[in-house]
Amino acid sequence: MVITDKKCLPCEGFGAAMDKQTAMAMMSEVKGWSLNDAGTEISRDIEFKNYYQTIAFVNAIAWLAHQENHHPNLEVGYNHCLIKYTTHALQGLSENDFICAAKVNLLHPSVS
Repeated sequence: MVITDKKCLPCEGFGAAMDKQTAMAMMSEVKGWSLNDAGTEISRDIEFKNYYQTIAFVNAIAWLAHQENHHPNLEVGYNHCLIKYTTHALQGLSENDFICAAKVNLLHPSVS
């Protein structure tokens, strides 16, 4: 199954965060994203032409987060948005983070 066809599952009360090796293997599913050194977070900084386009993209991410019930940390500037995913309930990464990152890539043509 293609990762963008998957839906996020509730994070609380199941299993543990994925290990760094598993996270590294999952990185092929999310072109343009970076894995932090600890293997606990993925991130991507996307640039835009102006503030309006940046905020429109942020609103699209907010809609996606609501649909998946999985929420990123966002840092928003005039012409960029830094997106960070980690599963707080597991204190590390889960498949949900990669599902959402892959779906974020679909929101912006230059990202996918």
